[in-house]
Amino acid sequence: MDLHGAFHVYDTTLRDGAQQEGLNLSVADKLAIARHLDGLGVGYIEGGWPGANPKDTEFFRRAVGELDLKHARLAAFGSTRRAGIAAADDPQVAALRDSGASVVTLVAKSHDRHVELALRTTLEENLAMVRDTVAHLTGAGLQVFLDAEHFFDGYRANRGYALEVLRTAFEAGAEVAALCDTNGGMLPGWVADVVHDVVETTGGRVGIHCHNDTGCAVANTLAAVDAGATHVQGTINGYGERTGNADLVAVVANLELKVGHQVLPPGLLREATRTAHAIAEVTNVPPAGRQPYVGASAFAHKAGLHASAIKVDPDLYQHLDPVEVGNDMRLLVSDMAGRASIELKGKELGYELADRDLVARVTDRVKDLESAGYTFEAADASFELLLAEEVEGARPSYFEVESWRVITEARPSGDLSTEATVKLVAGGVRFVVTGEGNGPVNALDQALRAAIGQAFPQVAQFELIDYKVRLFDQGHGTDARTRVLIETSDGDTSWVTVGVGENVVEASWEALVDGLTFGLRRHSS
Repeated sequence: MDLHGAFHVYDTTLRDGAQQEGLNLSVADKLAIARHLDGLGVGYIEGGWPGANPKDTEFFRRAVGELDLKHARLAAFGSTRRAGIAAADDPQVAALRDSGASVVTLVAKSHDRHVELALRTTLEENLAMVRDTVAHLTGAGLQVFLDAEHFFDGYRANRGYALEVLRTAFEAGAEVAALCDTNGGMLPGWVADVVHDVVETTGGRVGIHCHNDTGCAVANTLAAVDAGATHVQGTINGYGERTGNADLVAVVANLELKVGHQVLPPGLLREATRTAHAIAEVTNVPPAGRQPYVGASAFAHKAGLHASAIKVDPDLYQHLDPVEVGNDMRLLVSDMAGRASIELKGKELGYELADRDLVARVTDRVKDLESAGYTFEAADASFELLLAEEVEGARPSYFEVESWRVITEARPSGDLSTEATVKLVAGGVRFVVTGEGNGPVNALDQALRAAIGQAFPQVAQFELIDYKVRLFDQGHGTDARTRVLIETSDGDTSWVTVGVGENVVEASWEALVDGLTFGLRRHSS
């Protein structure tokens, strides 16, 4: 499949996505993300702005020797030459030319007011800047795309000039002119009308670059394609400044699975969920659970009515098979669950629940516990332990706790010291262990692991990676009942357990014990 021919999938996560508030990528991060993007099969990866940003300059230098791209071409982003200087003499243009990238994407002003107020030059000089820079870079053997900044706003203000910027770029050798909804204020119908006019009027190849300020970035991108655009830009997970860019995975999935337009190499769309989550790990921005196609909740079902129908045919309440994007269907166990939900969830966990009395008992127990504050839809590991207890007749247990206590001491210096003592029996041996931490939960975690780890060394692999607390008794203050969710990882997978108590320490203890119990159960099976 020619990813650089009739249709382009162009990722700008490393440049435009990196402008997201709180997102800071190192050069190593950018190289890692580029490899993931190439594995997804995108045609182009915009690496950054060499010459303007030292980190991006270093990225392109290292990319030459460290990136072995199988599908994508690397694109360098930068601006047209400065006013009043030849393109060949502009050091920023030279940095683009010498970056090692085979593709250059030039950002150019297409809104007349931006030319006069931001660039502080004439409309004629702006056209010359576009013409000279594109010609210089294509003359150097590079593939050149133009990002027409603020195009839609410029089109509305001065259609003739906005189109003239595009014509100038095409005549100078630009292969694509991407129309940018820089302020993100467009709606799908408006985008379609403008793109259709541009394609008909200029005869050039048109691309689309949308921001999500109206919540329509993906819809606007699809509308542009429907109107004739053959080059789509976006970011993984919709990263970007303000409200983000078009989510490239959602765009591609819609094009392939809804429209029937093959835009990635065959089979690689099934890498979408893995890729989105792997890149989220690199960026340290947790993926949104409700993200279309790749979110953890994208194919999750909670209500008993839904589960009953899914038991008959999963397609009754799913718009497609989640396998197509590398995701999975999930059954959430909650107080809304009916017997079908429990049966399906049990099957998902490897239990064939043929006994109707057993299913009824589990269903009633789940509803009773959730009315007391527990939540199993977010704590699959706790539900699996509960189910194992009902099916096997006893709760999985690898140690017996005799007692535990926590002491927090305030010192004259103002520092706090927290110490936890745990007494338990594991592997037939009694352990009394004291642990210190930066708070009661951390100290308990340290003591519990130290005690159990003497009998079960695999506990050393387990790490607490997320901790959430919620008070759920409305109208109460510090005496409110508390729910704690703890996520534990063994380095390969993770699991979530829940605890409920009269205080945060009691609830945390329950979730910690379940978390380690589930980990031991998984590693001993």
